[in-house]
Amino acid sequence: MRASRCLIWPLSLLHICLTVIATSYEQFDEDLVLTPLPDGKVSAAFTFTTLLYGAAPRDPHTLNSPDESQHYTLFPLALGQLLREHAVTELHLALNAGNWNYARWGSPPDPAVGTGGELWAWMGTEGPTSIDARWRGLRNSLAGLFCASLGALDAVRTTAPAAAFPPEGALPSWRGAHDNGTTTSGAHEIRHASLPAEHVCTENLTPFLKLLPCKAQSGLAALLNPHRLFGADWHGLGVHVRWVADAGVEVRLSFQGVFDPLRAPGARGKSDWSLHSLFDRTVSRSCPVATTSAIRVALPNSDSYSLVPEPASAAGGVAVYDVHTAAKPLNVALSYPNTFNYPSSYASNSTPFSVKRTLTGTSQAWGRLSVRITNHRSEEMHVLYLETMPWLLQFHLHTLTARVDGVLDDTAISHLTYTPAIAHARPTMLQAVVRLPPRATVQLSMDVAKAFLRYTEHPPDAQRGWDLPPAVLVPVNVSSPLGQTGVRGAGAFVPTGPRVYTSTLLVDLATPDFSMPYNVIIFTCTLVAGIFGTVFNTLTRRWVIVRVKA
Repeated sequence: MRASRCLIWPLSLLHICLTVIATSYEQFDEDLVLTPLPDGKVSAAFTFTTLLYGAAPRDPHTLNSPDESQHYTLFPLALGQLLREHAVTELHLALNAGNWNYARWGSPPDPAVGTGGELWAWMGTEGPTSIDARWRGLRNSLAGLFCASLGALDAVRTTAPAAAFPPEGALPSWRGAHDNGTTTSGAHEIRHASLPAEHVCTENLTPFLKLLPCKAQSGLAALLNPHRLFGADWHGLGVHVRWVADAGVEVRLSFQGVFDPLRAPGARGKSDWSLHSLFDRTVSRSCPVATTSAIRVALPNSDSYSLVPEPASAAGGVAVYDVHTAAKPLNVALSYPNTFNYPSSYASNSTPFSVKRTLTGTSQAWGRLSVRITNHRSEEMHVLYLETMPWLLQFHLHTLTARVDGVLDDTAISHLTYTPAIAHARPTMLQAVVRLPPRATVQLSMDVAKAFLRYTEHPPDAQRGWDLPPAVLVPVNVSSPLGQTGVRGAGAFVPTGPRVYTSTLLVDLATPDFSMPYNVIIFTCTLVAGIFGTVFNTLTRRWVIVRVKA
């Protein structure tokens, strides 16, 4: 009825009516959280959320049939078409640079902080196109959309760690019969891959901003200045898509960064900061299509600070600014009367546990992988330990040992699953639940073998070594059921906290002397030039007797 009334209204009101109809089914919200950190740095977390009400993921069984038309007003069309084309139920993409310091910065706003690129998706298993073919098309499409090297996430880097990466949204069942006489079971599977050597730059940020309804012209996205973002101590962007059963399809675009005000010009040893000093920009106007637009500032624990302008509200240690109603230009600033003194130590309880992973050994054929996990709590906990290693580093599982405070303990590891690598075809996946006694340190160690590669398989910077993806640890409750139907490969436990990523590793493999080909080329060219010159002179020159008069 609303559409029919719009057609008889004047043309000037038609656009307004259509906009109201479209935006009533789409909602866009933006949020910025600024948090002063114990080491004087400032964490900035941008979140742009678009909800498409009433929408549902595409049934993969209908991929051979024409899809419904995609008409979006606020929802990113390029991303929406990609999700429909490959029948993706849930998608998570992260591109990060640097290492997140859990000891000093605590838990990140977005848990996907692994160094490099990480992509994982949940997709239905039924349909005329296999899930692996759709996974291949998905990563290639995302590579073109975000100008990233995601096409390199092939089968050699792809695993299916369902227990460590459970779905964050709901999974549709799709159970029932179809017109062609087939039935669907509604089962879903995960595909996960990481690229630790991937770097984040302006080429990735530009298409990221194009997915926002206001782009970088207004609202909080106007603060995303690449000249400042990529100079941060740590920065990363993420794309998260999930299905909320009672609402619709939700797309959450995030950008995180850790900035150091003490390195800013004119800091003079003070950790004062403002929007202009962090991003070299201020908010001059709000995004008109944003339902909510807020800047939240976590207030320091001390009482000696000054925050301007006056926030709209302050409760629970958080000051909130409404960008729509705040005076423009908006430049939130936090200042301290005294110079900043670095703390001598940092609280060990900022995270439930800490982890350190190392790869030792001087040989280019053998090594030893060691993981130290320290429980900072006074009660026992369990963590899910996941390693997804390229085939060039092979585990010797029979050498796996666990020590609790230096004492061998065979009961520290349970629910062990291991998928051995296949050279040039499949990576290694090791997954186990580790029991952490109260205030104890568990050390896992295992011998590894380094593969001998062909000279054509080495990267251009072969002498630098190979980047290995980070390990993932998730606190879990082993006594609770998973509670998620339609999930294949998940264990009988649920996460009780965010994922924790270790730092990446650099492995030194046996590398041929790539200078030899150049030596051979130079020697051969010299020899050919000498032979050719001699033969050419013999064939073209005339030998005559020159008489010299006395």
